[in-house]
Amino acid sequence: MKKHYDFSQGRSNPYAKRLKRQVTLRLDEPTIAYFKLLAQETAIPYQTLINLYLRECAASQKHLRLAWESLKGTGAA
Repeated sequence: MKKHYDFSQGRSNPYAKRLKRQVTLRLDEPTIAYFKLLAQETAIPYQTLINLYLRECAASQKHLRLAWESLKGTGAA
């Protein structure tokens, strides 16, 4: 290997914008357990599986249906 490399004629990575970005997510234990089990079955890391699932949801523009239940009469505030 050379002791000195000349990068003056180098150019930036054209794929740098496509790299993954680290984020923090709070996931409940059953969700993590599900993806870890799936990871064992498929030999794909569970974080990759979560990313693939979310990417598929975004690509198909899947919308989450939320139905909030009333807390009246349950004693909860």
